[in-house]
Amino acid sequence: MTADPGWLTFRMPLEFTDDPAAFLDATRDHLAADPVQTTVIATVTARYAAGTGSPAPYRWWVIARGDRGQVTGVGMRTAPFAPYPLYLLPMPDDAALELARVLHERGEVVSAVNGALPTARVVADETARLSGRTAVVDEHLRLFELGELVVPPAPVGRLRPATRADAELGRAWFRAFGTDAAEQAGREGTHAMEEFSLEMITARIDDGLIWLWEDETGTPVHLTAANLPANGVTRIGPVYTPREQRGRGFASRAVAEVSRGYLEQGIRCCLFTDQANPTSNRIYQVIGYEPVVDMVSLLVE
Repeated sequence: MTADPGWLTFRMPLEFTDDPAAFLDATRDHLAADPVQTTVIATVTARYAAGTGSPAPYRWWVIARGDRGQVTGVGMRTAPFAPYPLYLLPMPDDAALELARVLHERGEVVSAVNGALPTARVVADETARLSGRTAVVDEHLRLFELGELVVPPAPVGRLRPATRADAELGRAWFRAFGTDAAEQAGREGTHAMEEFSLEMITARIDDGLIWLWEDETGTPVHLTAANLPANGVTRIGPVYTPREQRGRGFASRAVAEVSRGYLEQGIRCCLFTDQANPTSNRIYQVIGYEPVVDMVSLLVE
C-alpha cells in the first residue's frame, strides 16, 4: 500500500514513520487520552519535532491500528545511547508480535526493549525467539502521578531556579544521577544521562526546567529537574542529591515545591521510580505521588 507523505512503511496493523510531526499529528487524540502514561513518547517526540532531539542511530515511530483504522498503540526508537532500546506503550499482542517480526526481517538488531507491560515483554520475547537469544529484565520501573500534594517541612536553605552559571554543575549531576542509579541496580554500560551535553542542560535551564536546593551558605546540595509539559502533564526528573548530602530532606521538599508550582498552573505531575530503590518509592508516596502503572526495561542477550 502506498504510504501517506512522511510515512516510510505500512504493514498491517503497523505504520512506521521517521517524521515526528507526522506522528504527533496522527496520534494526537491517542496521546492526549492518557497523557500520564504517554508522557515519555509525547515529550521526546515533541523535542524532535522542534528540532532539539538528540542525534541517534535509529529514529522512527510506529503506530498500531485496529480494524477501523483507530490507533491502538504506539512506540518509538529514538534513544541516543546504547543499546538503543525500543520504547513501547500498550498495543494488542498481534501488533506487538508483528513489530518484532518486521524489525527482524529488515535486519534491525534489537537488544533492548523498554516500556509498558505486557507489550514490551511480548516484543522482547518474540525478538529473542527469532534471533536465538534470551530476554531478561534489566530494570523494573513504576510510573507515579501526583494526587493530593503533601509539602514536607523545609530543610535548611532554599530552592531556586538554576541559571546558566549552574550549567556545568547541572550536567555533572545529570550524569551522576545516571551513574548512581545504574550502580545501585547493578547495571553496567552507558546510560541516557551521559548524552546530556552542556548545550542541552543550558537549554533546559533557559526553559525553566532545572532547580537547585542551596544550603544556608548558598552552596548547591540538590537538583530537581522536569520536562516541558505535554498534553497538560509534566514529568519530574532527574532528582539528584550527592551521597554526602542525602537523608536531609532536600529531595522531598524540592520535588514537592516544584510539583506545587506546576499544580498552580493547572499542570499534572508524574515521575518514574526504579522499583528496586525503596527510598525514592517511599519519599514520593509520602508527598502524595500514587502508582499508576508498572513498566520494564528488558535486554535481549
